[in-house]
Amino acid sequence: MSELGNLPAAVRRLLEPLVGILLTHGVPHAAFAELAKQAYVDVAEKQGGALGRKVSTSRLSVVTGLTRKDVARLRTADRDSGAGAAARYHRAARVVTGWIREAPYVDADGEPRALPMEGDAPSFHALVKDFAGDVPPRAVFDELLRAGTVDRSADDTVRLLQRAYLPRQSEAEKLEVLGTDVGGLIDTIAHNLDNEGDAARFQRKVFYDNLPSEALPELQALTAKHGQALLETLDKWMAKHDRDATPTVTGTGRKCAGIGVFYFEDDFTDDGGEDA
Repeated sequence: MSELGNLPAAVRRLLEPLVGILLTHGVPHAAFAELAKQAYVDVAEKQGGALGRKVSTSRLSVVTGLTRKDVARLRTADRDSGAGAAARYHRAARVVTGWIREAPYVDADGEPRALPMEGDAPSFHALVKDFAGDVPPRAVFDELLRAGTVDRSADDTVRLLQRAYLPRQSEAEKLEVLGTDVGGLIDTIAHNLDNEGDAARFQRKVFYDNLPSEALPELQALTAKHGQALLETLDKWMAKHDRDATPTVTGTGRKCAGIGVFYFEDDFTDDGGEDA
């Protein structure tokens, strides 16, 4: 089978869990098809511009297979970028990572302190100012409280309960993770399809297909423990080189970079693969 012949099977495998999410949230095929059309136009326009080509409606119609009418409509359509949910996610995550790594918010043992809500550093208000910028500390506190990341005692002291911000109740924030995390993985895979050796991006996984169910709780615990430790180490290094977190950093360009760690499991099927 040719490389192109393998692509539809790979795309179908990718789409099955995505379609499961869409059906769960009541998104019909017609709405998904419209999103796919928009993505085709956006990506084709971006690719053409990057190559220095004239990106006309007619050319986009040829490249995408869509009608000129559809392309013209989609090029001027409003986009819901989800920027609000993304901003909330990132500011909360920055506060938590600052809390677990930076003085004066950690104690002599390197553990996050319990913080008074207000006052000079170390306080929760000062923490938010240092790591989330000019946003109301109460708004950040409410986000972290809703996610079960912090609690507040009767004496107005805020304690960190989890070393990572994991949205629990907000569907908007959970779906934002779907877009950013899966999108980042696919972008890395796409890059590696065209690049080898030193030009390739790091992409690895470890996988076994004959594990007993009883082994999985320990595997999940090991993944959480070592994965969190790895991410905290990398986060500390990246913060030292990020111009928002460390304003004294100099250099050219503005790049986004990140590292993701995730655990997966499924039932084995007789056809030699996982049960989709």
